[in-house]
Amino acid sequence: MATERMTERSDGVMSERVVERDAGGGTTYVERRGSGMGGVLIGLAVLALVAIVAFFLLSQSRNDAIRTDAVTSAASSVADSASNAAGAVGDAAQSVTPGNQ
Repeated sequence: MATERMTERSDGVMSERVVERDAGGGTTYVERRGSGMGGVLIGLAVLALVAIVAFFLLSQSRNDAIRTDAVTSAASSVADSASNAAGAVGDAAQSVTPGNQ
């Protein structure tokens, strides 16, 4: 005669059901089920990691743009100063030339 013994265990996160059937072959079936909380936690961790990486990449891009604007502004200022200095030197040369008195 076949005998069947079933044992169920659950700890809130994982449940396990063991069915043992003895019909001459001694077959044992083990069925395990998880609650899926581990997958949710991993998903949240991956989402947080993506958000942090995106923040740093956007921050770096913004800093590069600020740095580029600062260099462009400084170069423009130097060019304006050089132009003004050249104009002043030209005016000074004009004023000391013997035919301009």
